[in-house]
Amino acid sequence: MTFRLYPNQKIESLLRYHRKLHKDLYNAAVSNRFTQYQKFNHQVDYFEQQNSLPEFKKVWVEYKELPSHALQATLKRVDFAFERWFKGLGKRPRFKSIRHYSGWTYPDPAGFKVESNGENGYLNLSKIGRIQMRGRAHFWGNSTTCTIVFRNGKWYASITVNVVEQVLKPEILPIGAVGVDLGCKSALSITDGENHYQIDAPKFLRNTEHKIKKVSQEKRRKRSPNRNKKLKASRRFKKAQAKVSKLTQKVANQRQNWVHQVATEIVSSNSFVVTEKLEVKNMTSKANKGKRKKQKAGLNKSILDVGFGMLRSAIKYKVEQIGGVFVEVPTRQVKPSQTCPKCGHQQKKTLDVRVHECSICGYVQDRDIAAAEVMLYWAKGILPGLGTNLVDADLSSSTTSTSKRKQTGSMRQLGEKKRQKSQNNFANNELEDVETSNSGEAS
Repeated sequence: MTFRLYPNQKIESLLRYHRKLHKDLYNAAVSNRFTQYQKFNHQVDYFEQQNSLPEFKKVWVEYKELPSHALQATLKRVDFAFERWFKGLGKRPRFKSIRHYSGWTYPDPAGFKVESNGENGYLNLSKIGRIQMRGRAHFWGNSTTCTIVFRNGKWYASITVNVVEQVLKPEILPIGAVGVDLGCKSALSITDGENHYQIDAPKFLRNTEHKIKKVSQEKRRKRSPNRNKKLKASRRFKKAQAKVSKLTQKVANQRQNWVHQVATEIVSSNSFVVTEKLEVKNMTSKANKGKRKKQKAGLNKSILDVGFGMLRSAIKYKVEQIGGVFVEVPTRQVKPSQTCPKCGHQQKKTLDVRVHECSICGYVQDRDIAAAEVMLYWAKGILPGLGTNLVDADLSSSTTSTSKRKQTGSMRQLGEKKRQKSQNNFANNELEDVETSNSGEAS
């Protein structure tokens, strides 16, 4: 959960100073890895950089004031970036300017202390001080990690906690079952098999786009920073940039608020939710050179404006909180938009065809509503023609995952590696003692 921080002038200067030091450490660690490999063909890992921190502090004495665990977390962030690069999940790690370095992390409670019961309170940071914070958490427990984030001129604290009971079980579990189809014009088409309704796309970005373009045009007229010419941004440029950031952040907040309201409305009366499995990253990829490049760019913008991924994630975790079932239908197998929910006949349709008209049984329905019906019937095992059932469905719950992600490491895995390393060292020492004693007896 994220809390807004309200530091005074003295503490804010310390926060900015710590952020700058962590940024410089990040860049130094990246430079060290590239230099060691290019000049000496030596691949530096996390443990080597962590063990060099004491010597690093002797040269850069200002880092003695920072908690060691927070510095180790920054080095681990560098390790994450390189691991993602090696596995093809991210781009080549780059040096970060202060504008693109958001904050730092305290990986354990030794560097921070939270004075709160889940609603507002205070945050004590080591070497910085006591900061007032505002916010409300749905669940609360023992705090484990804390990440300080600076975004759009405001400070935030993202705190993770150990919650004893993570599933919110209401007194009466909703018994409704619905199919949900996501779209651009109608953001959600929802049906329970008998009743249907649609929720129009709010178009937050489209409605604010003209303001963003106007402010961006004003920003381009100001003196922008240029590293090659050694020019700094003018104060007017910074003010214009702040206006653009404020508008884009407002759009993001509006979308996030709307997503949570819609997800809560769905889950309040349904414990069985079925939707299609969408690869949003592939759907919003750039089009190749051609006549329809602009049309594809407009479609991508509409998809991202609705927030398909956010909607799916919000509905999924809210259903899991009440102990319900969330099902993702394999789109390529079932083809909801091409299948008739009454007879199961499949017929190809282009995107401009918005009404489903079955040539076999004559069923007429809105295309998105028909797709939602197909998904719901498929999950229940009553879709004619395909002979599917719930056993073949992709169930998303606290015990099963819908997607397999490549692991790039975590603080828990880091702890396991440290323990394994210490155990190996202990075993090697024991083996050396045994060999020494044997050699002494032989002599």
